[in-house]
Amino acid sequence: MNISDEDRRLLGLWAADRVEPVLPLFEAKAPADTRPREAIEGIRAFVREGRRTARLRSLGWAAHAAAREVGDPAATAAARAACYAAATPYIHPLATPHQSKHALAPAVYGALARELAAGDDAGVGDEELRRAIEHAPPEVRELVRRMPARSPGRSRLDTLYHQLDAALRS
Repeated sequence: MNISDEDRRLLGLWAADRVEPVLPLFEAKAPADTRPREAIEGIRAFVREGRRTARLRSLGWAAHAAAREVGDPAATAAARAACYAAATPYIHPLATPHQSKHALAPAVYGALARELAAGDDAGVGDEELRRAIEHAPPEVRELVRRMPARSPGRSRLDTLYHQLDAALRS
């Protein structure tokens, strides 16, 4: 499987657009912690400049650390979404479920963040996924189609991955 720089930029832009609206869920719980927002700013810089940098990787890891530290499930999911968005330029041309997880995780964790903030309302998460699907560019859909399909799994997170994956393939 080949992943072009343009594929990575379009995936990064889609990811940033999916995550940015849920960042307030993190920021409400940790107003002084800018790491997830900086990760989104980093992926947007990558989209403009097209260069994967050590700084972008560091911003992703910092958002991951923020997710571990915040202590609120919805805020944690929002920060994880930012972490995964910053990591989208680093997906490998290996057609593995692990790589599809990285491609889908920003939208999935964004949906989970909304769902958790709404008191575990699955309908809220499903609606967020619908927005992600509606805004997915054809290149992102094609990239997902080149990866192995996700199985339904057992957890709600697995279900969200499967729903997004199946819809982007159709």
